[in-house]
Amino acid sequence: MRETDALVRVQEIDLALMRYKRTLDDMPQTKKLLAIRAARKKVASQLSKIVGQRKDVQMDLDENERAHTRLEELVGETQQKFESGEVGYRELANLESQLTVLAKKLEKREFQRKELLARLEKVQQAENNARAMDARLAEEAEAQKGSYKEQTAGIERDVRMLVREREQVVASISEDVIKRYNAATKRFGGLAVETLTGNKPSVCRVSIPPSSFGDIRRGPDITECPYCHRLLVCDHMFSS
Repeated sequence: MRETDALVRVQEIDLALMRYKRTLDDMPQTKKLLAIRAARKKVASQLSKIVGQRKDVQMDLDENERAHTRLEELVGETQQKFESGEVGYRELANLESQLTVLAKKLEKREFQRKELLARLEKVQQAENNARAMDARLAEEAEAQKGSYKEQTAGIERDVRMLVREREQVVASISEDVIKRYNAATKRFGGLAVETLTGNKPSVCRVSIPPSSFGDIRRGPDITECPYCHRLLVCDHMFSS
């Protein structure tokens, strides 16, 4: 394949690939998958906060349990001394006062424990809800992926064929020209190459005056448009 033909064909392939990409990006499944991804990210952030809250409540509850157990031990020790009959009246009164204080502390701990259990239940329910939501979103994502794969099988096949052809065609183009082409493609959004129809380039459509037209005709087969600066393929017109 001549280099000029290869260059024109590469642009045709790249434009086709761009159209296919737009088609794939505009698929309803693509938009739904993006929405699902955003929703799962939000759920993951919420879940992280909820798990942190649950761990904090559990730590408070564990501390409450330890304090409650220790108070019960102190009550038992104090009660044993109180009932032993081996203490005097003054110490007996002191033990009775201690038992009263310990009973109040126990009551406070029990009240706190009920509050912590209620908070723990609430946080655990929120965690379960968040995990269930993430599972539903993951299931919906898999369904959308399956639907996308089914509906785009033909496009994906054509894309693979074009990519393989492009690799073969590029082999017919010099390194310098392909570098110029790649730079122009980025600059012009894909329309990097134009051909001549008469004295008019096929893209910018600005008539080339006779003086410049003669220079182009005598120049290389691949040059640059003097107006839009795209790559200009000339041999298609002059080869006949």
